[in-house]
Amino acid sequence: MAKRDYYEVLGVAREADEKDLKSAFRKLAKELHPDRNPGDAEAEKKFKEINEAYEILKDPQKRAAYNQFGHSAFNGGGYGNASGGAGFDSDFGASMSDIFDDLFGDFMGGAGGPRRQKSHSGQERGSDLRYNLEISLKDAYSGKTAEITVPASVACESCAGSGAKKGTSASVCSSCAGLGKVRASQGFFTIERTCPACHGRGEVISDPCEDCNGNGRIMKERVLSVNIPEGVEDGTRIRLAGEGEAGMRGGPSGDLYIFLTISPHEIFSRDGADIFCKVPISMISAALGGHLEVPTVNGERTRMKIPEGTSTGKQFRLKGKGMPVLRSKAQGDMYVQVEVETPKNLSRRQKDLLKDFEKASNDETNPESSGFFTKVKDFFDKSSD
Repeated sequence: MAKRDYYEVLGVAREADEKDLKSAFRKLAKELHPDRNPGDAEAEKKFKEINEAYEILKDPQKRAAYNQFGHSAFNGGGYGNASGGAGFDSDFGASMSDIFDDLFGDFMGGAGGPRRQKSHSGQERGSDLRYNLEISLKDAYSGKTAEITVPASVACESCAGSGAKKGTSASVCSSCAGLGKVRASQGFFTIERTCPACHGRGEVISDPCEDCNGNGRIMKERVLSVNIPEGVEDGTRIRLAGEGEAGMRGGPSGDLYIFLTISPHEIFSRDGADIFCKVPISMISAALGGHLEVPTVNGERTRMKIPEGTSTGKQFRLKGKGMPVLRSKAQGDMYVQVEVETPKNLSRRQKDLLKDFEKASNDETNPESSGFFTKVKDFFDKSSD
């Protein structure tokens, strides 16, 4: 039976470019893959056919030969096998690497992703570390230099981080020839795996360092100084480059990330750069007015005016008395909310004075109460009609 035209097999025109070829092959490979068509001999046959067609047409030289001589260009060797088929040569796995993730991402639930990079010398970057640091609101206002103790792996001094005993060195892994990866054929595919002998490092240590057991790093507590700038907020992240876990066998260290938490304050609350504070005042101060000294977040005091007839819940703004804005010369504001305190534990004399005051009061001295009860009276009058 004569072979079908390779362009017809892939369903593309003869002038199709590399992108069109790859797209057509991907689509057909997903439809016809044996994992999706178990036990279907016809699908398996077509799957072999599209692989053979793509193997020829993706290669410019093979494609040129095919365009000129057809299938006869590959009969008797040269590009393919003795049976005239294109076959799967030693670099078939490499030629399929750009579509491998697409195919098996679908079959295996999208498991593809970036791989961790290692150098040919087995070096590997250390992990990043996280440290949670709690500071006070005052520290967040003024900034500070804090000292923290971080337990982490550091480069072994005995072997200078190489993992090999002093005077010796690592040797190239014989299983993968230093690549850190080995190839294995599975059906029509050549799959790359991490070398089991060197665990992807590309080298093996026959005489490991006694202090670090060949890891090139040991656990140790370090004391670090952390500069906390003015105006930091809860959740601010500070990065210390190279202060994370030491790399494997002389590889670069990871980074240390410090996450700041600001402890609650007994007087102040914060919203961004603004500070809020509730201050109790007496009924007399609210009625007659006057001046009031209130604390500020920097530990000082400021004087503010309370006008006559101030109601509870009234908020006053003190401009520039809030938090500094991080990495800026701007300053937030402070908002003082007064809470009028109801007198308690009154003496007989105080009660008599308040009764006299109540008798002397009228709608003008208690406008809100008078207005409310006037509305209540009108409501009941309308309800009775």
